[in-house]
Amino acid sequence: MAVEGTMPDDRLASLDFAAHNAQQSLLWQAYRAGNPHRAPIIFGTNTRYFLLNNACNLQGTTFEEYSRSPEIMFDSALSFQRWSVFNILQDTPLGLPHHWTICPDFQNYYEANWFGCSVRYFPDQVPDTTPEFHEQPERIMEGGIPGPFDRTFSRALDYFHYFHDRAGRETFLGRPISAVPPSCGFGTDGPFTVACNLFGAPFVCENLACNPDRLLQLLRFITDATVHRIRAWRSLFHIEGKTDYWGMADDSIALISSSMYKEFILPLHQELYNAFATETGRSMHLCGNASRHFPTMATELGISQFDTGFPIDFARVRQELGPLVRIQGGPHIEILRNGSVPEIRNEVKRIFETGIAGSGRFVLRDANNLAPFTPLQNMEAMYETGREYGTRGATE
Repeated sequence: MAVEGTMPDDRLASLDFAAHNAQQSLLWQAYRAGNPHRAPIIFGTNTRYFLLNNACNLQGTTFEEYSRSPEIMFDSALSFQRWSVFNILQDTPLGLPHHWTICPDFQNYYEANWFGCSVRYFPDQVPDTTPEFHEQPERIMEGGIPGPFDRTFSRALDYFHYFHDRAGRETFLGRPISAVPPSCGFGTDGPFTVACNLFGAPFVCENLACNPDRLLQLLRFITDATVHRIRAWRSLFHIEGKTDYWGMADDSIALISSSMYKEFILPLHQELYNAFATETGRSMHLCGNASRHFPTMATELGISQFDTGFPIDFARVRQELGPLVRIQGGPHIEILRNGSVPEIRNEVKRIFETGIAGSGRFVLRDANNLAPFTPLQNMEAMYETGREYGTRGATE
């Protein structure tokens, strides 16, 4: 007999959801207490994995349709969650939830669009922008700081009101729906990354090396605008003071040396964390080969949680950061998408053999954000191997 909410082709239709959810709840409680019996295992998925995968996006909804229509975005967000909880085996609550939680989603183009770049919709890709200020970078400052609810942020607020109103009137699979404010209003992909999106990475890197004063003026404008915008959004939703577990990203710092980071970008990061974060649970997301910056961030920014990309020398990272810093990472997404089950098992085993999980502050996840068409059996191979080798003491 099918579990309520499942469909005949759902991968996890026969799973004992109650038992799984009880086990994963205890695992995370132990993890937060610093003494899990094994490393938790999760997968980074978002609408990209769902919409660009015709095995689960049965309606054939495009990203342009999704992005331009609050109704389609609302329905797609629920469909994606339903598909995920009945198909992706991981240490999160699975099966029909007590309630659904959704929010407007504008991927990673929201900041570049806010500063004036046009959103473009590419076939079989996520929406993005191109560096429209590369020829005249200072033009970005001519109109002053954009209004905190301009452009994409205006749409994000409108979509939130639509979500909130509709969620109050409807259920999905017999469960209530909660709409939360769009996360894009409260965070940032980082001033250096935003600069690369606006002006192009060649201009940013060349000027950082040869004409840093010029670039720093632009970075100062981006940072000031970001602080202004986040404060306005926090005020709108009555978020007072600094908050625990605040984090940000700045993936493009993988392009620069440690000395450049310390001299030019670190002060901007310090300003952002000091504006919005308490000392508790500061986090940083960094795709790519950026681990050389981790020790500086841990010491100077108080980062205690790193969400990593690839490549990562897990043994060195753990040695440099010590046992108390939380690290999330794992196999490269292309290994998960195109590798064989034995290859995935060997990679997971290799990661745990570095000793990364010995302190109990490690979460196994993809590195970083699952590609569409990643086979479910490959994800399950990672999960089952992580359960086997991620047990405390299993590889010590």
